[in-house]
Amino acid sequence: MNNVYRSATVKLTAWYLALAMIISVIFSAVVYHVATSQIATSLSDQTRRIYEQFPVFYGNPFFVRDNDASNGSHHILIELIYFNLLVLLIAGLASYWLARRTLQPIEASNDSQKRFVADASHELRTPVTSLKMSAEVALLDNSLSKDELRDAIKSNLEDADRLENLLNSLLRLSQLESDELRQRFTDLTVQPVVLEAIQQISQQAEAKHISVVNEAKNDSITGDANSLVQLMVILLDNAIKYSPEKSTITITTKRHPQTTVITVSDQGMGIEPQALRHVFDRFYRADKARGGNNGFGLGLSIAQHIASLHGGSITLTSTVGKGTKVDVSLPSKTPPVAR
Repeated sequence: MNNVYRSATVKLTAWYLALAMIISVIFSAVVYHVATSQIATSLSDQTRRIYEQFPVFYGNPFFVRDNDASNGSHHILIELIYFNLLVLLIAGLASYWLARRTLQPIEASNDSQKRFVADASHELRTPVTSLKMSAEVALLDNSLSKDELRDAIKSNLEDADRLENLLNSLLRLSQLESDELRQRFTDLTVQPVVLEAIQQISQQAEAKHISVVNEAKNDSITGDANSLVQLMVILLDNAIKYSPEKSTITITTKRHPQTTVITVSDQGMGIEPQALRHVFDRFYRADKARGGNNGFGLGLSIAQHIASLHGGSITLTSTVGKGTKVDVSLPSKTPPVAR
């Protein structure tokens, strides 16, 4: 816990404690007033009844109502002081716990944002540095031929494309952080989403002679068509990227009572067990998990976030050397009851 959140915790604890003690003191004051009034009234009534029934005791100093009332009030005051000290102790501990619980999600979100900014800055620095170095070399070396200058410009364009892809991914992530996506939810069927995604990755599949087999059924779901297509494109792009040439990628669906599961299976290199649990982390890359220099480690993070916004989830199972299976679980649209 850094100094900012430590200070915020202390201040929030103080506010909670002050509120609790104000309530406790007000409650104690009311109790004291009611109790002392009741004591005075009870002693007055009791003394009056004694005088009425036994006039002989009238004026007897043994019956000193004021002293008894004072002693009773003093006893109540001491008990209320002890009560408030106990409240102070318990409320202090409860206030600190509540303050930490209140601030923990904010602190975690802020830490996550800091890590995200740091990672994004690191990822942006690499292609920017490459662009600068390539341009500086081309400017300083007057002996470069036309072909060499062409190669330098081509390399710069490739780095610029990498920057554009990264910025688009970051923009996509920031857009998915809002609740606006849920406002675009409509009733959908699986087949058009899958077919659109296959069309978008068809050139990549053809370049590696990979067959994409669509066995998905036309189950009904609710969601945003564009983002679900994007999710499927990410999964298919990964499957193509890490599958050998002339292999097969299969898309299937399975309907459950509450969910529809879309499965993308490939015959690729698979993912190491130690890397499997990190594949959804932003900017995480491993040689066999997130693509080395071919990606920024944002694809599966975006896919998982899209599924989460739809009330679903993504799970991966993989065997090294045999392939990977990705299950996307999405809430099913409940069919209307026949009448």
